[in-house]
Amino acid sequence: MQIGFIGSGNMASALARGWGDPVLASDSGSGRAQRLVDELGGERLSNAEVFERADLVILAHKPYQLADVAAPIRTDKPIVSILGRGTVAEIEAVYPSSPVIRVEPNTPAAIRRGVSVLAASEKPEAQTVKALFERVGTVVEVPERLLDVAGAVTGVGPAYWALFVEAYTDAAVRHGIPAAQAATLVTETMAGTAALLQHTDTLALRRGVTSPGGSTARGLAALERGGVRAALAQAMDDVVGG
Repeated sequence: MQIGFIGSGNMASALARGWGDPVLASDSGSGRAQRLVDELGGERLSNAEVFERADLVILAHKPYQLADVAAPIRTDKPIVSILGRGTVAEIEAVYPSSPVIRVEPNTPAAIRRGVSVLAASEKPEAQTVKALFERVGTVVEVPERLLDVAGAVTGVGPAYWALFVEAYTDAAVRHGIPAAQAATLVTETMAGTAALLQHTDTLALRRGVTSPGGSTARGLAALERGGVRAALAQAMDDVVGG
């Protein structure tokens, strides 16, 4: 299957690298499509040429560009939208002859550890799209009304974990651990904990580490006093509401 990207930004590039196949790609003049093609093979094309030659087209441009990008296009090709906004109905309104599937992927797709949220659809093309995104990680199907909320977990999640790793690493450095070693300690602990959480729940894991009155209990209390739960709840509200 020949995949075409309309837009070649961070998310499109992560998907393309995860799939590892030559791509057809366009951009708005940034040069990113050419860099992606130089890396993976394929061709940098105009939007119209991508639609003409691809078997499946992925909309990866800015959401506000939807109407302008679609205006000159006449197509019945299957379309996958990874736009942060824009319902299936809104996208089908500007591409009336195309089946449209919405997906919210995330950047770990580049190393085939992504999580993609797919808006549940009865269109036959949905199963093809699901299989395609399973090549770069886990796919979770939700009703479209929940897609923005699910995307607020997975899409922005890598940035949150990166911030946590940065802050925790800085704290270790402040107490004398060299930066490279601190980063290894934090990231490998996070990776191991994530793997462990696939076999247990969060409460059991915390209780397994936390002794009454011990250092872990004191550290957890400090995180609670710092408002970690409230901050994550507010971040979710801001992302979904934005």
